[in-house]
This record gives sequence, structure tokens and C-alpha cells, in this order.
Amino acid sequence: MSARILDGAAVAAAIRERVAGLVRELAARGVSPRLEVILVGDDPASRSYVASKGKACQQVGIRSATHALPATASPAELSALIRRLNGDPDVDGILLQMPLPKPLDGRTFLDLIDPSKDVDGLHPLNVGLLHQGRPSFVPCTPAGVIELLEANAVPLAGCRAVVLGRSEIVGKPMAALLLARHATVTLCHTRTRDLAAVCREADLLVAAAGRAALVTAEHVKRGAVVIDVGVNRVDDAALVARLYPGDSERAAQLAKRGYTLVGDVDFNAVREVAAAITPVPGGIGPLTIAGLLQNTATAAGRRRGA
Repeated sequence: MSARILDGAAVAAAIRERVAGLVRELAARGVSPRLEVILVGDDPASRSYVASKGKACQQVGIRSATHALPATASPAELSALIRRLNGDPDVDGILLQMPLPKPLDGRTFLDLIDPSKDVDGLHPLNVGLLHQGRPSFVPCTPAGVIELLEANAVPLAGCRAVVLGRSEIVGKPMAALLLARHATVTLCHTRTRDLAAVCREADLLVAAAGRAALVTAEHVKRGAVVIDVGVNRVDDAALVARLYPGDSERAAQLAKRGYTLVGDVDFNAVREVAAAITPVPGGIGPLTIAGLLQNTATAAGRRRGA
């Protein structure tokens, strides 16, 4: 048995096309959505991700700008910037790229963002609405997972779902979204006792623990659907060779960049057990950015009554 590969890039392309249509409709009403991204520090992964967001915005007609602050920025500087963007009526969405460099506390600054402009869905008001079953803005990654599952007609009502990972960005909102669709949900993590046995109960396993190749075939019930949200930079040549034996493309990436991207799932081992699986890269990553575009366009329409 070899699992069907769930194509996140294709679903993301459909979402982008949908958003582009919405942006055109808003433009006809005199509304031009605008997203402002705040990047603090010079983390290479964050810079790359922010650049991808800017390019995606341009493709669908959303105005976008990045405010780059040094890693030495003070809490007062960052607070002042957020408050200024909150007060600008031409700004529809504010995204604070995480993680922030220490000692800045991300939670403190996320709480400052106007909930109506919180396109990451991380303000306490939006989190609370999600868990009450009446979501406003949903965090982009779990929203993308739901889009992928629905596009592939994966049945959720009554299924046994296990979410591995309890982050505010993925794990907790993922569990809430699945509950709202009548799945029976177990939320577990790396400290869960007998983790493999808990994961094997799943008809749907969403791995978002942030640990490379944590989920092996031992963790997966035969015929389960496995969604790999993890994105881990791996520079260990021996580990890459074990996970991707004979994969010349992976070896070339490692030689050129010094790392390759690996999910939380041992892809080659698990695909022999699962019914369907997402790859890394090319699975959930494109859906996260597509979700951001959707939230930004939605925010513009709500805020401006269009």
C-alpha cells in the first residue's frame, strides 16, 4: 500500500484564485485591501517567509508592505508601530511575524493588534470566538488544513482525530476546527504517555509537534489520513540519508544549502501505512499563505462594509 499524496499546492492555487476574485469585487466597490507585515530581527527563515507573503499578496491584488525593525528594537518602538497601524483606516490586516527575538514577548504584542485587523487569528478575542464555535479570523495553517481535507472529501463527522502538538498557532485551533465539524478529537503532545498508541487510534492524524520525523509507521493506523504540518530544517546528513534513501534531490539540497526541510512525519515509512498523506515541502505550507490572503480580503470587506 502506498498512500495517496494530498496536493496542498493545488488547493492553495484554488484559494488564491478565489481571493483574487474577491479582491476584484472589492475593487469595484472602491476597496483595495492592504496588509502590513512587521518583521523584527534578521532571522533568515522569517525573512524568506515574509518575502513569500509579499509576493503572494501582489499576485492576488492585495497591497502589502513590510516594516523591518532591528532585533534590538525596544518594546516601546514595537508597541508604537502596532498602535499606529491600528489607527490607520487604510490598513486592513496586521501580521506580526513570529517568533520575536528575545527578550520581546510575542504574546504581549499580539494582544495589542486590533482584533478586526488580526489576520493571523491570534488575538484573544478571535481565539475565544473560535473556541465558542463562531470564528471570526481563524489561524491560517489550521484553516488551510480544513480546506485541504474538504477539497479531498476526507470525512470528518464522527471520525477519530488526533492532533499532535498543542501550540496556539496550530494545535489548539486545529482541535477546535475539527470539533466544530463533529470529529472526536484527542489533543496530545511530546510528553503524552505512550504517544504512538494514542496516535494509532486516529482515522485522521495531524502532526504539528515541531520535531523532525517524530511520527513513524508505528504511530499510524493502517488506512489513516496523515497531515504533516511540521517544517524542520535538518542539517544531519546521516538522518537525511536514513529518511530519504537514494533521494538525490534531497542530497543536493543538503549540499547546496546546508539543510533540507523535513516534516514531523517519516514520510517514506508512513506512506506505506497511511491511506493519504501530505508531503513536506508542498503540502500545508502553500495553504498557510493562501489562508492569510483570504483573511486579509475578508478583513477589508468587513471593515469597509463592502
